[in-house]
Amino acid sequence: MPPAAGTNLGYKPPDGGWGWAVVFAAFISIGFSYAFPKSLTIYFKEIQEYFSVSYSEIAWVSSVMLASMYAGGPVSSILVNRYGSRPVVMAGGIMVSAAMVLASFGTTIIHLYFCVGVIGGFGLAFNLQPALTIIGTYFQVKRPIANGLAMTGSPVLLCTLAPLNQFLFDSFGWRGSFLVLGSIVLNCCVAAALMRPVKKCIQPDPNTDAPQCNGEAAAADASTESAHPLPEEAQDGSKKQPYCSKFIDLSLFRHRGFLIYLSGNVVMFFGFFAPVVFLAPYAKHQGTDEYSAAFLLSIFALVDMFIRPITGLIGNSKWIRPRIQYFFSFAVSYNGICHLLCPLASGYEGLVVYAVFFGLAFGMLSALLFEVLMDLVGAHRFSSAVGLVTIIECGPVLLGPPIAGALVDIFGDYKYMYYACGIFMLLPGLFFFIMHYYNYKKVEECRQSAAGEMRTPEEAVQLKMEQDFKTTNATD
Repeated sequence: MPPAAGTNLGYKPPDGGWGWAVVFAAFISIGFSYAFPKSLTIYFKEIQEYFSVSYSEIAWVSSVMLASMYAGGPVSSILVNRYGSRPVVMAGGIMVSAAMVLASFGTTIIHLYFCVGVIGGFGLAFNLQPALTIIGTYFQVKRPIANGLAMTGSPVLLCTLAPLNQFLFDSFGWRGSFLVLGSIVLNCCVAAALMRPVKKCIQPDPNTDAPQCNGEAAAADASTESAHPLPEEAQDGSKKQPYCSKFIDLSLFRHRGFLIYLSGNVVMFFGFFAPVVFLAPYAKHQGTDEYSAAFLLSIFALVDMFIRPITGLIGNSKWIRPRIQYFFSFAVSYNGICHLLCPLASGYEGLVVYAVFFGLAFGMLSALLFEVLMDLVGAHRFSSAVGLVTIIECGPVLLGPPIAGALVDIFGDYKYMYYACGIFMLLPGLFFFIMHYYNYKKVEECRQSAAGEMRTPEEAVQLKMEQDFKTTNATD
């Protein structure tokens, strides 16, 4: 099995030390990025009544915020490649804070779309992507564990912000709560202060002149470019687009592993968020009371919270780490199977069982989602890769829940929505199994070919003689 792409960094990551402080900072930054849009739903009912708008109109606030967060990925990548993670995360925290303060003075729902959705969403993009990127610069051997711990910030902060928002709402109303939240989210700036750049001690690479396979051994950042020249495919891309390549690595669109990941994820994200959004309404549709329906989300979040670091530990084991792409494929397929079986759950007890298994599946997938991308393209190209991925995924993220809601409106039943989400998850899972097997084989063949080209003429002659000798004996 070929090694991870991220092993060619040009320096030895510390794999600990201050890196754990960086993981804690990423825990806060990533937690706010994913939990903040979900936690704002507590204020929707009063805002809906205040502006006299429909539920679908108010629901677009979170959808626009999530879509803006994904759409801002390339901009965030360009800034990270230019200035580093620390100032970008600080700017993101200030943007989200300003968005919430401005939204507290809103007079129309359009005002909230722009402030909370657009400005706040772009601020969250500046929090998410740099936090993911800097982990790859501090960790190599323990990177799956570090990513798993950082991604745990999402369920932990969601469990924290949900009751806090309810308390703020009861005490200050939605306008006063938005002002308080504007100050709370400035903690992202404190987290950014911990994200100091790693000290890179450049080490000579004996394989510098070796042929490159699919661009996996390229070092794209300026600090290691002299020691690790770009592969031929990346060099061609930089010649064709010298200006763009300074900001974001567009040669990734010729990277086989990246294209496999991107193709499967575009389909997967149509069914990724909708089951979480409609879990409580589905329980109410079956006759469950409001508090019991809300408790299903608490069960889901609690299981999600614990499985993410456990997934990181499993992914870092010597048995799983070389095959982590297959582990990711299993997690995607497991999500799809859970959704396909959900309509078979009878009564509240069945929904509790579904919430537990769904929490396991969702947590596993979330912990591996960006780790496998870094494994494919390498930590040196991850900043550009995640920016390109998120801008393309913002479409499915924005349209997935409305499409699922339309299925409920058409059929008057939630089971068809869960069937659709299950198919949207299961098919990419099977696609990942097949294509990652193919990708591993091609990379291994390329490495063997590269090793053959590096042999001396004497070794090549000796190998040819041994092969001819074996062929003669087999004929006799």
